[in-house]
Parts: sequence; C-alpha cells; structure tokens
Amino acid sequence: MSGVLIYTEKEAKRNAFAIKKFQENLDVMLVDEKFRGNADFVINRTNDYKIAEYFENKGIRVFNPSSLSRLANDKQVCYEFMSSNGIPIMPINYDNVPCVKKPVDGHGGQGVIMLTVPEPFEKGYVYQMPSDTLGKDLRVWAIGGKIIASILRESDTDFRSNFCLGGRAIPYKMNDSEMNLVYKVISLVDSDYIGVDFLFHNGALVFNELEDTVGARMVYSKTDIDILKLYCDYIKKEMAK
Repeated sequence: MSGVLIYTEKEAKRNAFAIKKFQENLDVMLVDEKFRGNADFVINRTNDYKIAEYFENKGIRVFNPSSLSRLANDKQVCYEFMSSNGIPIMPINYDNVPCVKKPVDGHGGQGVIMLTVPEPFEKGYVYQMPSDTLGKDLRVWAIGGKIIASILRESDTDFRSNFCLGGRAIPYKMNDSEMNLVYKVISLVDSDYIGVDFLFHNGALVFNELEDTVGARMVYSKTDIDILKLYCDYIKKEMAK
C-alpha cells in the first residue's frame, strides 16, 4: 500500500518536519499539486478541494475529503453552514465598526485586519463583529472525529492570537459544555485530521474556522503527543478496511 503526499513547493519547504513524519510512518511519495498519477491513497495538504475531488473521482481515498476542503477554505460558506446547524459564530457585520475583515480563503491570520473606519464592501472578504475577548482563541485538533489536543493561544500585542504570529500557547482543558460544542462541530463535517478554532465571547466558545491542512507545531512544542504518528496510524487503519 503506497500513497502520495501532496504539498505545494512553498508549503513543502515550510513543513519539512511534517513531511519527514509522514514518510517515517507511511509509504508515501512527496509530490506537488500538479501530480495526477495513481496511488492507493492521497494525503492532500494543499487547501485545494479540486485536487481531492480529482482523485476521489478516480476512486482513490483522499485524506481529507474534498467536501471538507471546500468548506474549510471558504469562510463565508463555512459560517453560513455552521450557523444553519446551530453553531454560534460572531455576527456578520458589513456596516458598523469596529469589525474584523478576513479574506474568505485566508489562514494563519494572514490578511485579517481590524477596521475602525467604515470602508466600502470588498468582494472576497468576510466582515464580522469582533469578540469581546481579543487576542485569545482556542485551537482543537481532531483525528477521525476524536479530539486529540486543545491549546489556548494568547497575544498581548495583536488581536490575532496565532502562534505563527508570535502568540503564546498553553494546553487547555475544556469544560463539558466546551467539549460538547467541539464534538457537535466535528460531527457536522466529514473529516480525517482537522483543526477547529474558536474565539471567546461572553465567556463562551464561538466557532471561528476549520483548518483542513492543520499544522502540528504547537502540539509538538507544548505537549508530548506525537499527533502526526497518530494520524498516520489512523490512515493505515482506514486503508485496511
């Protein structure tokens, strides 16, 4: 059983550690997003649902599925989906300031800005009311629908708390209501290995985004969990079915 691991050239350079982990635990060949050959399975780490869709149409198992990639990489669609399923989100806010302006396909806090002066609506962005607890959010990792880790991210200097932007990170123990909300979100999507991000508002968690190519740096830095090995073990079990 051999597979392919798909990264863009740029992301492959940034993710040498993860690539090594995948290749230590699975028989996978690293390829770029132009690959259209055959494999027993595909690990799609590109954020491009069309790549997953192509291989699915050939009957090849893809981790994560195209449905998840499509949802996770369009914030507008994702917020509408979550809200329609009873998941709390920060209200969409086009007219009032302050508001948070986000690229619909952005990740890692890139391109996210806080507007304090009204501006004309710009296509390709989502505008939301800011939470009442800026510079603080929660990242939860799940494999096969099971929560693996949860880490609190905080920043004293930026309303974005992303670890890659210099925020602090500490393991976080969720209470029962928080755990139930996370599992409800996970139950709504078809996923293999994902991250789910939440903001804090009115003392409770509010859904922020899905990450279908979620990184693992915080998990390895702040816990003793070998999460990529767990993901590889999960892939082996899925392929043995």
